[in-house]
Amino acid sequence: MKKLLILGTGCAKCNQLAGQTESAARELGIDFELEKVTDIDKILSFGVMMTPALVVDGDVKVVG
Repeated sequence: MKKLLILGTGCAKCNQLAGQTESAARELGIDFELEKVTDIDKILSFGVMMTPALVVDGDVKVVG
């Protein structure tokens, strides 16, 4: 199972990334768990300074 994290404060772009990520994972038939992370300290712990960001299995894949 893939662990997908959306890092962001809940802005429109964060929500758009979450929707697109979920749609893509479903289309690809990936078994996944999607979580939205809004806590600034947790976001910074990934080294992310710009949101939204996508993290797949602990690896930051997309920022800003």
